[in-house]
Amino acid sequence: MTRNATSPGLVTQRLRFIVAFVLAAGHTAFAAPCQFETQGEGRVVGIVDARSVRLDDGREVRLTGIEPTASTRQALTSLLAGRDVTLRGTDDTPDRYGRQGALLFIGESDTSVQAMLLAQGDALVSAEIADKECATALMSSETEARRQKKGNWADPSAIKNAESPDDILAGKGRFVVVEGKVLSVRQAGAMTYLNFGRNWTHGFAATISKRMVPAFESAGTTLKSLENRYIRVRGWVEGTTGPRIDVLRVGQVELLGASEPIGVRP
Repeated sequence: MTRNATSPGLVTQRLRFIVAFVLAAGHTAFAAPCQFETQGEGRVVGIVDARSVRLDDGREVRLTGIEPTASTRQALTSLLAGRDVTLRGTDDTPDRYGRQGALLFIGESDTSVQAMLLAQGDALVSAEIADKECATALMSSETEARRQKKGNWADPSAIKNAESPDDILAGKGRFVVVEGKVLSVRQAGAMTYLNFGRNWTHGFAATISKRMVPAFESAGTTLKSLENRYIRVRGWVEGTTGPRIDVLRVGQVELLGASEPIGVRP
C-alpha cells in the first residue's frame, strides 16, 4: 500500500525530524563561544608572567586573545594557582619562546579565563582571535568591564585621548587603547594613515598597510569611510616625534558607539 504525504507515519517522522533539527540548531545557537578543539589538560603549578603559566607536565602556556594590565598577574594567580585547566585553540604550535598559545578553561567551565580577566577589568583584548564569535564574546566582556569602570577601567587614563599625542607617546613600547576623531585618511606608498591631528608629524596616527585593506573591505569598511568618524584603536605604541599604532588586525579598530569591533560583526 502506498502512503500519501499526510499519512500518520510520515507526519510523525517529519515531526521528529523537525524537533531534532530545532534542538540541534538551538544547541548551536546557544553554544558557548571560544569552544575550540581541546589541546590538552594540566594543572597550573606556576605563574610565569602576566600572560603565561606553567603546567605540571612542564609546558608553558601563553594566554591568547589578551594583553596584560598592571593587575593581570595577580588576577591570574588568584584564578589559576593549583587549578586544573583545559587548553583550547586552533593551533598548538609553540611560539619562538616555546610557549603554547591557548584559551584556558578551569575545570568544566565553559567560560575562558581570558573572558574572566576581561570581565574583571584585569586585561585588554588583543584582537588576535580570528574567530568572529569568540572575538565578539571577548570584546563584550571588556566592554562591560569598561562600562562599569572595573579594574583597569577605573583609571581615567586607561583610554588615551588622540588629541594628546605626548601622553600617548609616553606609552611607547606598551599596548594602549586610544580614542578620538579621524581628521583625515591619507595614503603614502603602501601605507594608509588615519590621522587624528592636523600636524601629521607630531599628531597621533594609526597606520594600515596595503595588505590589510582587503580585510577591512571584507568586513564592510573602506578606510576612507573612517574619515571624520570617532573610533577606538588599540595596539603597540611606536614612533619618535609623533605616536603611531600599526594596525595588523581589523579588530584593532572599533567605531565608537558600536558594540563590536569592525570585522567581527555578523
